[in-house]
Amino acid sequence: MLRFVVRRLLQLCVVVFLLSMLVFGWLRSLPGGPVSAILGERQTPERRAALEAALGIDQPIPVQYLKFMERALHGNFGVSTKVLPGEDALDIFLTRLPATIELSFLAMFLAIALGIPLGYLAARRQGSITDNGAVILSLVGVAVPVFFTGFLLKYFFAVEWNLLPVSGRQSTGLDATRVTGMFVLDGILTREWDASWDALKHLILPAVALSTIPFAVIFRITRASVLDVLDEDYVRTAEAKGLTAQVIRGRHVLRNAMLPVVTTIGLQVGGLLSGAVLTETVFSYRGVGEALALAFREKDYAVLQVLILAACVVYVVVNLLVDIAYAVIDPRIRTR
Repeated sequence: MLRFVVRRLLQLCVVVFLLSMLVFGWLRSLPGGPVSAILGERQTPERRAALEAALGIDQPIPVQYLKFMERALHGNFGVSTKVLPGEDALDIFLTRLPATIELSFLAMFLAIALGIPLGYLAARRQGSITDNGAVILSLVGVAVPVFFTGFLLKYFFAVEWNLLPVSGRQSTGLDATRVTGMFVLDGILTREWDASWDALKHLILPAVALSTIPFAVIFRITRASVLDVLDEDYVRTAEAKGLTAQVIRGRHVLRNAMLPVVTTIGLQVGGLLSGAVLTETVFSYRGVGEALALAFREKDYAVLQVLILAACVVYVVVNLLVDIAYAVIDPRIRTR
């Protein structure tokens, strides 16, 4: 097991190195470049040359990349020019990350809590009304864009029926203690139940909108995996031996069917934690995704490079954890 983890860690380092090169090259190929974004209308040839020298952009590309990596390893990505002018770019990411973690995990909880049981039920009742209805629901979840689902939820539940807040993370003017940056958890830790409930109400609509695609993917993978396992000889043998349905479901069907589902869940979690851009933008939810969209729009290169690189690292680390979990579930994976 240790050799497997070490091998995956080495692969992770190589992947992060390659991703850093891609991020570095892509950001410097964007129109205008960081100098134009910083100077704006105050740009003159003299100011441009001075800023290029200060940023090291006038040096050869390999030298620029080495300096970029040196600064990145020390957590120095520069300061924001448009998102939060004057603020450290890494601090912006760390401040926004708890909000995205909170949103992503509630969305994944909803997707898993509905997708796995419904996928198993649909497989057990293949061809029934339940199966067909669930398949249609999953297709709708994949086909409908997240931003459109978000607008529909806002219109009906917030505007028309006034059941939930329209946007934001917490009501303005609410005096709440901050501990982790995850508002629901902060309210629980400090026993400020009104603050926790208010944050949860703000979280429901964006989490439901964000959970639609992961739910559809998890449901379809679970259904297909359970159908494959149900056709295996060892399941029929267990039934012939007279084992109870509960034992067959737990030991033979679900345990083996969960292997591809675990991989799917890991990929979905990595994608959500990397930044739920559309959902956070629609609901004005101040997380990593909203900051990323704002940085793109305003050409804030310092924030862009830290958010993109951090998102890549988060995605890769989550996939490493999935590989380890997969190896724990199925020992055969460790030898590959």
